[in-house]
Amino acid sequence: MQHPVSAQLRMTAANYADRIGFAQLTRQAFEGVDLHPLRDQLVARIAAGTALAGEGLDLSLITQLLGDKDQGLAIQSEVLAFHQLFRTPSAAPKPGLRVLALAADIDMGGNTPIDFLLEGSDIELLTLYVVNGVGLPKDLPEHDVAIVVASDSEECREALASIAKVAPHWPRPLLNRPDRIGNLDRDKLHRLLAGVPGLDIPATIHATRAQLSDLSRGQIACQDIAGELRFPMIARPRGSHAGVGLAKLDDPAAIAAYLAERDEQDFFVARFVDYSSADGLYRKYRLAMVDGKPYACHMAIADRWDIWYLNAYMAFSEEKRAEEASFMRDFDRAFAARHGNALDEMSRRVGLDYFIVDCAENQGNELLVFEADNTAVVHNMDSPDVFPYKPPQMRKIFAAFSAMLSRHAGAGEGSAT
Repeated sequence: MQHPVSAQLRMTAANYADRIGFAQLTRQAFEGVDLHPLRDQLVARIAAGTALAGEGLDLSLITQLLGDKDQGLAIQSEVLAFHQLFRTPSAAPKPGLRVLALAADIDMGGNTPIDFLLEGSDIELLTLYVVNGVGLPKDLPEHDVAIVVASDSEECREALASIAKVAPHWPRPLLNRPDRIGNLDRDKLHRLLAGVPGLDIPATIHATRAQLSDLSRGQIACQDIAGELRFPMIARPRGSHAGVGLAKLDDPAAIAAYLAERDEQDFFVARFVDYSSADGLYRKYRLAMVDGKPYACHMAIADRWDIWYLNAYMAFSEEKRAEEASFMRDFDRAFAARHGNALDEMSRRVGLDYFIVDCAENQGNELLVFEADNTAVVHNMDSPDVFPYKPPQMRKIFAAFSAMLSRHAGAGEGSAT
């Protein structure tokens, strides 16, 4: 028996609004283009009442790129209150495939940046924002394949639930199904991947401020919070992203000092894993899992455990870049081969068609998984003069992503994964 809402789903000609889109505007910001004139032009069109919905959404993104997240989100919510469907045209005069991305009303980092993955392709991207309190329209735009791009964050839960209600009866293949995106939650992923041979993922444990305070005073032990917890440990505020509030705590005194600087009431804690190599440097990898196959996105090398690509300063070290180039060149027969069984099993358990993994190798040569998500940016913006090995690798990932969409679209109307 069909779901009563899904029974009404049908596809019609798309009533979309065109926009510049995430990839183009982010690239301009990355390359140092001053976005203020474009912002002022769009603000003037809105004030005059002549702005189109797509221009309003572009203004929202520009405002966020210029550092005013709250104002940008306010603009986005105003636009999405009256229009939810937007088109990012393909590079080809006539698109070879129409992809419908199902997004949530969230900041610019909260949905899969699919624009980047489709750059230069003949694929037309339609993005349908599933807005809280509005849900999905019963008339879906014509498309060949759909993909959920909303993240596993709290702000996306209602949107994911709306999609999940009708997902079993979606009229076209639907990728990254909403019920599986929750597998990427920090405190779920370690349970999902527990026991995978050759894979190490520390348990991510919820701890209240009161528990950590008791631990700092010696009133409870690490094991009273979780069996595998011990010093040193990693702590971060629950719900934080991009390393905000991330710290390594070596002893009870360090916890007390950490809490004195934080206001949050809930945290995630995990055992610290020393993944330094024999030379004392840390190496952290980002992989894209596309249709079950791993691809190298980047390798960061630094003398600190809390690595991001930017704080590894790869652009300033020819030696580091040479090692990253070798990592990418030899990836299939080296890293991916070493960890092939673990990566295959992780992909199977997570159950998503596309997701990103941040990982390393522990000192026992196991695959050490830090986190996985579906919204990390995979881009081709780095200078080809400084990183000549990157554009071919990024194009390889983009081609695999496009091929995945085409393969599923070719599976036929009404099929799903």
